[in-house]
Amino acid sequence: MKRRAWLTLGAVVLGGAGVVTYAVASPSGDPGAAGRAKRPVKVYDLALKGATGGKRELPRTDTEQFSLVGVSWTGAVKRLDGTAQVRTRDLESGAWSAWQDLEVNIDPPEDPEAGMRGASEPLWVGPSDGVQVQVVHEDGTTGALPKGLEANLVDPGVVTDAEAKATEPAAFAAEETSPAATPTDSTTPTDGTTATPTDGQTTTSPAPTDPTAPAPTSTTATATPTGSASASPSTSPSPSATTPSAPPSTVPEPPITSRAGWGADESLSPDPSEYNADVKAVFVHHTDGANDYSCADSASVVRGIYAYHTQVNGWNDIGYNFLVDKCGTVFEGRKGGIDLPVLGAHTYGWNRESAGIAVLGEYTSTSASNAALASVARVAAWKLGQYGADPAGTVQLNAGASQKNYFGTSFTAGTKYTFNRISAHRDGYNTQCPGNSLYAQLPTIRAWAAGPVQGLKVTSLGGAGLSGSTYYTQGAISVKWTATTPSSLIKSFQLLVDGKTVTTASGTATSANTTLALGSHTVAVRAVHQSGKTVTTAALNVVAETTAPTFTTTPKLSLRTGTVNTTAVPVTLGWKAADDKALREVKLVSPTAATFGPATTASNRTANSGTAATWSMRAYDYAGNYRTASASYTPVILQETSAVKSGSWTTRSSTSYLGGKSYSSGTKGASLSWTFTGRSASWVVSRASSSGQAYVYVDGVKVSTVDLKSATTLYRQAIWTKTWSSSAKHTVKIVVVATSGRPTITTDGLVYLK
Repeated sequence: MKRRAWLTLGAVVLGGAGVVTYAVASPSGDPGAAGRAKRPVKVYDLALKGATGGKRELPRTDTEQFSLVGVSWTGAVKRLDGTAQVRTRDLESGAWSAWQDLEVNIDPPEDPEAGMRGASEPLWVGPSDGVQVQVVHEDGTTGALPKGLEANLVDPGVVTDAEAKATEPAAFAAEETSPAATPTDSTTPTDGTTATPTDGQTTTSPAPTDPTAPAPTSTTATATPTGSASASPSTSPSPSATTPSAPPSTVPEPPITSRAGWGADESLSPDPSEYNADVKAVFVHHTDGANDYSCADSASVVRGIYAYHTQVNGWNDIGYNFLVDKCGTVFEGRKGGIDLPVLGAHTYGWNRESAGIAVLGEYTSTSASNAALASVARVAAWKLGQYGADPAGTVQLNAGASQKNYFGTSFTAGTKYTFNRISAHRDGYNTQCPGNSLYAQLPTIRAWAAGPVQGLKVTSLGGAGLSGSTYYTQGAISVKWTATTPSSLIKSFQLLVDGKTVTTASGTATSANTTLALGSHTVAVRAVHQSGKTVTTAALNVVAETTAPTFTTTPKLSLRTGTVNTTAVPVTLGWKAADDKALREVKLVSPTAATFGPATTASNRTANSGTAATWSMRAYDYAGNYRTASASYTPVILQETSAVKSGSWTTRSSTSYLGGKSYSSGTKGASLSWTFTGRSASWVVSRASSSGQAYVYVDGVKVSTVDLKSATTLYRQAIWTKTWSSSAKHTVKIVVVATSGRPTITTDGLVYLK
């Protein structure tokens, strides 16, 4: 950011009227350097000019630093029938912004007083040092515009200690009137126009509580406002200057940054506060302006609005009772006590029975943040709760003025009309405020403010498994939940077991733990809103049990058909598991890992030949209980050379055969026999289109006729298998059938499991 500092005395002016700022460099090591980084609030008023009746303008003009801009005119109740637009130059980049509209259809004071001016809503533009303004009569006609049109620039300064710490030490500024001062910085507009302060120009100092701040001074006299906008006593309850007592609220007071906290210069608001009898409703506003402000600058925004309302509008104080930034920080607005029914100036015709909350920013097409909505809801609930009002309810308000609102509804002064307890500015006055997007969010604000907690649901139940509509656990559970109502509006959460509270957690909590006794239970979560209203989730059925599943059939391995290698033999793993409640899954944990569903009872695998392996399986239920069962098997390959043979057999050699060799025979009755001790066996052959048939005998009994014919040539094929219930000694014999036209068979050995 550009900073101006002088090593010798100098002066800066905005034309001949002459506010002069003298600056003295702060030497390094000066203990007052942090305080001297502060910069007082300043307001600059620049007259708009024009040759025609229907247009007034200010060409591109170099200015002192400012961050907030608006236009004002003579006559507090005079309307500006037209449009007002501004462009500003960014202090850092020097770039000019696009044209931005100012909201000129704003609430007039209900009881205008001398010195008050009509004005647009102020527009926060961020640190700037140049401005261009144009005001055009409605539809571009030459109709008369209000007199005394000015552009009003507000520099909110740097006045709080927190802001000073965030600012590098700069020159110490002191205000002095000196019409003869010589400018050190050019303020000449690019088109030759000189920006000249008008009689409304005022500079203000930091809050008097800051001992390092210069005293406030003013270059010229301005009308001193004597009070806020107020309704006629004949149509609305009269305010009281007597300070009432603060009734307790039904909900906690939210954190609120005090006026001193945001750097209010109380000398700008000299008159005493006025009070209503109570707060029957809350009106929600937006302040207009950019939404890309940093929340670190929010106090500056509030300070700028305060200076604008008091020094431009001529009001006694800032109009809103509370202001909220996009990060959810709440700022005290109009003085008089945050817990009291202070009369504000925010909603024309309805100020006597209400409080006004403004969200910093513009929300026509952009929604307000959840943080902002939550804070608005908290403030509204707290203020309404002081008078026993339901934020979700309605109320009859007495109209303080005859007018129409944004929707065309007519109001007659002295007549009662029904409003939501939390309403929008546009509900009471003909304005777009608080913007379409924020207006659409009012139902959310009402629901959050009133309770019960919205969107409460259990998202997970840790330590338990779900089967159908029932959860199963060994006992310890962790319940997690979510809610759409912000935690700042939630008093607590309660974990319920069988309808009784077993654990209470804070409103910021999202989980709670407990241990269930064995048996069947219901588990639910209850949310307690700050209002005391409660809502409870649907109950979950949870069974706590510690009985492990059983294997009704322990893991068993059997040989199957398929291609055999010297290192991988095709096998089928079989088992059967059960649980008294609900079986969840069965896992193979060795010699390899796999997971199976509860209804699966078999899986095709491969086993290493000649190597003993333990096949271990684990059955789980939904509670996490498990049982392990294991069995050990060794696949053994018996080569054809180990068989007892009869008849004529020919040895063949090829790397495609097991061990590189095989036997072939086309002689009817030729046989091979293998004897082994095991529980499963498979005969391994080669197959081709010319292959014949063979008989298979087990323990002397013919059990099968096997045809080796195949359209494609295949090697090492387990073509026939047999499995017994237990391991025993068996003999498998194969006999050549000598099938007509294709008598030959080729055998590659026998595999068995031991």
